[in-house]
Amino acid sequence: MNKDLFKNRYQIIQFIIIAFALVFVIRLFYVQVIDRKYVSLAKNNAIKEIDVYPTRGYVYDRNGELVVYNEAIYDLMIIPRQAKGIDTAKLCELLGITKDDYIERLKALKSAKGYSSYKPNAFVKQLSLRDYSRLQEYLYLFPGFYGQVRTIRKYPHRCAATILGDIGEIDDKQIDESKGYYKPGDYVGKSGIEKVYEKELGGKRGKKFVFVDVHNREMGSFSNHDFDTLAISGDNIVTSLNIKLQEYAEKLMQNKKGSIVAIEPATGEILVLVSSPGYDPNLLCGAVRGENFKKLLTDSLLPLYSRPTLATYPPGSAFKPVVGLIALQEGVQGVDYMVPCNGAYHFAGLTVHCSHPHPNAQNIQYALQQSCNAYFCQTFRNAVENKTFPTIQESYGMWAKYCNSFGLGIRTGVDLPSEVNGNIPSVHYYNKIYGENGWHSATILSLGIGQGEILVTPIQLANMYACISNQGFYITPHIVKKITDPETNKDRTHKFEKHIALVDQSHFPPVIEGLFQVVEAGTARAAHVNGITLCGKTGTAQNPHGDNHSIFAGFAPKDNSKIAIAVLVENGGYGAEFAAPIASLLVEKYLNDTIQTSRLPLEKRMIEGNLLSKYGVKTNKSAGMHIEGE
Repeated sequence: MNKDLFKNRYQIIQFIIIAFALVFVIRLFYVQVIDRKYVSLAKNNAIKEIDVYPTRGYVYDRNGELVVYNEAIYDLMIIPRQAKGIDTAKLCELLGITKDDYIERLKALKSAKGYSSYKPNAFVKQLSLRDYSRLQEYLYLFPGFYGQVRTIRKYPHRCAATILGDIGEIDDKQIDESKGYYKPGDYVGKSGIEKVYEKELGGKRGKKFVFVDVHNREMGSFSNHDFDTLAISGDNIVTSLNIKLQEYAEKLMQNKKGSIVAIEPATGEILVLVSSPGYDPNLLCGAVRGENFKKLLTDSLLPLYSRPTLATYPPGSAFKPVVGLIALQEGVQGVDYMVPCNGAYHFAGLTVHCSHPHPNAQNIQYALQQSCNAYFCQTFRNAVENKTFPTIQESYGMWAKYCNSFGLGIRTGVDLPSEVNGNIPSVHYYNKIYGENGWHSATILSLGIGQGEILVTPIQLANMYACISNQGFYITPHIVKKITDPETNKDRTHKFEKHIALVDQSHFPPVIEGLFQVVEAGTARAAHVNGITLCGKTGTAQNPHGDNHSIFAGFAPKDNSKIAIAVLVENGGYGAEFAAPIASLLVEKYLNDTIQTSRLPLEKRMIEGNLLSKYGVKTNKSAGMHIEGE
């Protein structure tokens, strides 16, 4: 019985071994004879893997105008181990480079991170269609070289560079952060919405596998495209910009330093965002990008610097409406509160002069109309000396919170790559400078007229006036209205946050009336436009390094405002000199689509006004950059 059991076990083991052997034999026969694709895979030197780059998404303005599109270019790729024994003299002639250039390019490839002689590397980047077509008919002479189609961005309107951004070659940090998706030589958004919305605009890369002959010429698809993956096009973006208004705004700001920000108050959509001096965004496209970027980076006028979100200035008198609103909300004074003014305000040894003589400010409307410094110094004191708070730290701390609720001293959250807070000084700051018992309202009196340590960015100033026009709220300012899938044509929209100011709606009407009177009969009469109820406030920001900065901020129409705007012209003098007229022209252009004949001389003066010449700077309009004078 034991013998039989042993024999049965032996036969079972034999059967299992034979079965396994049979499976291997059948599989080997299938792989080597029936399914030829494995033979092809084994000969991987005859198969080339090619990245298929997706079409980058288009960008449109709010009216459907195309503002960014793609243009085909070519990278000449090299697989170093295959590029042996070629006619380098002929290749250099076709590429317009020297033999030394050829050698240096190879050295640079070998020293690059992740280099492999078995993998494709970009040898010459961004050849034009014309240059590549001339090379292509001779490409069979150069084994190891092949062309790869790419796209670069084109900007038909030649403006809005700060907003739209640019595309550049990815750096090592971005490659590491992508966790293997991006590779050296890939192009990604480097600034503006190109950077913020890279994921949406960039799409998804595909792959294709092709047979190549000994001359590296494509001989057809591998395995009937079984291993290919399709590239997925990037989404299209519809921005909130009015590109024609943007062009007009940049024209008004030519030969000047400064910013313009215009917002649709009801939605927070940015209509215009100008940083001046600017540049033609086409300068950072294609093979010339590197050289032009260096020029722009070293330009003393900082054209790459986004003034609307990064530059900070004292708001000056443009800040006074918030000072008044806080005092009304705190109940420390009423609308008809009167402050006598004899041309200056005197307190604790300090004297603050008014900009011009005027009658006593009988109410907040007239105080705003005349921009009375005495009125707003006293109004500020009333708020921070509020007896309902036991200490100035508590009363001032509350005052600062009111400012924050108007979007001041904090980032607005705009969908651009970089933004600063501005500055509403904190209680901690003053305690640190003066000690807890070493400061009082006289110490910080200049805050009441928008000077001292208060700093705002142009986008914060425009947003503050959007909040006033809305009578107590603002929507996070933003550039992108919607994102559209080009395949399905389905839209995606993002709901931006609504922020409520700490001032009740009931307090806004008298302040808005005062801002209307500023333009009708006050310090901003230069901004008056027949038929448009423009409300606003001039400001003159003190500048210790030269002429003062000219500021205007406002909104129109007075009821159901369609546009809130802030204009800041560096070294432009009083607010009525440059900022107010420029703002009024933009408001008129936006609301009426034309400029009244009677105002054409004003338009001409603003366009031709050259504030750069005083610094020895000459403009070069064709290049989009300036040239420093001798």
